[in-house]
Amino acid sequence: MIVFSLVKMTKETLYLLLLPIVILNGALAAPYVWDDFCELPDNLKSEIRSYQPIVNKIIKSAISGPHKSKTYKELADFVDKFGYRISGSENLEHAIDYMLNKSISYKLDNVHGEPVMIPHWVRGHEEATLLSPRVTNLSILGLGGSIATPPEGITAPVLVVESFDELKNKSNEAKGKIVVFVEKWVSYGITVQYRDYAAVEGAKVGAVATMIRSVTPFSINSPHTGWQDYSDDVPKIPTAALTVEDAYMLLRMYKRGDKIIIRLKMEAKNMPPVPSRNTISEIEGRQIKDKAVIVSGHLDSWDVGNGAMDDGGGAFISWYSLVLLKSLNLQPRRTIRAVLWTGEEPGLVGAVKYSKVHNKDEFVLLMESDEGTFTPEGITFSGSKQANCIMEEILSLLSPINATKLELSNDVGSDISIWSNQGVPLASLLNKNEKYFWFHHSNGDTMTVEDPDVLDKCLAVWSSVAFVVADLSVNLSRLK
Repeated sequence: MIVFSLVKMTKETLYLLLLPIVILNGALAAPYVWDDFCELPDNLKSEIRSYQPIVNKIIKSAISGPHKSKTYKELADFVDKFGYRISGSENLEHAIDYMLNKSISYKLDNVHGEPVMIPHWVRGHEEATLLSPRVTNLSILGLGGSIATPPEGITAPVLVVESFDELKNKSNEAKGKIVVFVEKWVSYGITVQYRDYAAVEGAKVGAVATMIRSVTPFSINSPHTGWQDYSDDVPKIPTAALTVEDAYMLLRMYKRGDKIIIRLKMEAKNMPPVPSRNTISEIEGRQIKDKAVIVSGHLDSWDVGNGAMDDGGGAFISWYSLVLLKSLNLQPRRTIRAVLWTGEEPGLVGAVKYSKVHNKDEFVLLMESDEGTFTPEGITFSGSKQANCIMEEILSLLSPINATKLELSNDVGSDISIWSNQGVPLASLLNKNEKYFWFHHSNGDTMTVEDPDVLDKCLAVWSSVAFVVADLSVNLSRLK
């Protein structure tokens, strides 16, 4: 079964929550589902189906054999040892060293780091206090890249709006105020624009700072951070995220006509870029070593929570896929390369550098897991029509774990989206990630989000797809 999905996204936000919708005559419609869409040559179908015993072996090893719960254990060891790994920190570099040494200990091929200069933003102390109409502390997280307030903070009246359009209509009221955006949650891809551009839009109308409702569909009074984008055209002002609960409280107060005053203090610093590395390991191809299937996730995280979900789970099913395949003596025709990106959170920095350094490499398929490792359903995919049909056939091999769904999308992955206009097939893990943004970029991103049995199934999907694509007689990236 193939499901087609079109995704509305902001230009600057390169990874978004996929929306399983199709736009028909300006209205939302159910996904297109076309059975019997593909016509592959019988010999190619037979070749793909011949991998069923190997895929069964991978699945058994991952979910009930010697590798059962091993991905979870490796991830837990890593997360408990290092905690969060924000871009620019020494902790991230220690974590990279750890993964390089782990890869060597498992005797993976061509283990090395590739240098990248990445942003270094330091949060520092931050606090927000509601002074009127009553006194109470507000739970906040500064947004990535934000500047600091003056040491004494910013104390100012508040203008509360629910959209950029409302701010534009009330622009004459915004000067000298802290503008609070209480935007509605629609989807991550639509709602994240308020995190990206609140400071810019606020500065345009003379605001002294901005605060946003955290970009999440659910909250237990937990703020969610994330990178934001300044513009050189307007002054830079401090910006932070409020909890959903506090944001709606301020909105209610504003609609009652209460005079709202907030004191905001932030010590954030933007430091010079620092050296980091993308972490590379491989199973070298037995015949065609210079063509590779990439499996990937990012090692950096935000400085809240532990980055177990974003993107510890995705990074570790990618890396551990090589460990599992090597232990089973499965060496594919082409190379499988694990890339653990650095500097993803501040703007896909590691992937951008990798794409420049490896601009002449031939990638058969780029895979990335960065939208959760919940119960796997299959693969989200972007490729040619023939590649779509081959991927659908490959996924049929995963029927033992009910992960056969192929969703076609024009927006696949975060880091790998850099290659989206280069004709390279892209794949991400399709999983039941409805709760992903409950924990995303918050203190809730810990090992308790991960489930060892589910992680094993994600590993089985990831390693099976990577191996079959790397071993097939046909080159997925050359199909039209």
